[in-house]
Amino acid sequence: MDADHSGARPVGQGRRAILLATLGTGLAARPVGAGAVTHRATAHARPHPLHAPAIVGRAAAPLPLIMLDPGHGGKDPGAIGVSGTYEKHIAEAAATELQRQLLASGAYRVAMTRADDRFIPLEGRVEIAHAHSAALFISMHADALTDRSVRGASVYTLSGQASDAQSAALAQTENSADRFGGPRVHANSPEVAAILASLVTEETRRGAAHMAASVVDSFRPRIGLLTHPARHAAFVVLKSADIPSVLVEMGFMSNRMDEAALRQAGHRMMVAGAMKQAVDRYFASTGGVTRLTG
Repeated sequence: MDADHSGARPVGQGRRAILLATLGTGLAARPVGAGAVTHRATAHARPHPLHAPAIVGRAAAPLPLIMLDPGHGGKDPGAIGVSGTYEKHIAEAAATELQRQLLASGAYRVAMTRADDRFIPLEGRVEIAHAHSAALFISMHADALTDRSVRGASVYTLSGQASDAQSAALAQTENSADRFGGPRVHANSPEVAAILASLVTEETRRGAAHMAASVVDSFRPRIGLLTHPARHAAFVVLKSADIPSVLVEMGFMSNRMDEAALRQAGHRMMVAGAMKQAVDRYFASTGGVTRLTG
């Protein structure tokens, strides 16, 4: 006598339902007793939502970027020394050595407004510093004076009024450098520079003064300085409103002894070493303005 199979599942149908569910088709047949298996398999095949991994610790802040600005360049030779040395070459060589020392420390990023013999307008130098979000701007020079007996280094910050007649004369000379750029390139007049100086933020002004003091302290034991070496005048190249900026006169090309010293790689290395120490002091101090958005 045949057994009653009316409540049984057809042969192979249970396996087919499980296979279809595993493949995610959702088309499995639903005979009696098969529904629970199909539901569990389909739910298991559903993708889990993704979760971003937890962030542990904090990302290190970028190293401060130092913008070095070798004065003059290209068709603008700068001051010409008593033996014919061009200021533009001295400035580039000294800035390149300072760049080497700063990078070797591993504490800074460094960029140069020019790394070869090219002309860059004064406004362009400031724009390059802003484009790099520089934390500090250092313009390097070795100018000339009519009095050839004057020698020694000095450092300048921006001010609408010059600290002395000599500083006023140097600023006027430097601000006229754009005459080499032709009719479309003009530096601001001292009057306009004085107005721009008033727009510099107090924080930037304090930072520049602090850097100037650091330069004097670092130079004093090993580099000859002018009397009252921290000075100020309306230098267009120092006009950035939010980047502490200084102009360093490493000596005077009009003085035979200064020129001879600056022609020597060993002396430029010593100047760069003092400058690097000044940068270290600036950033180590709580007065240092560390603009680290580069």
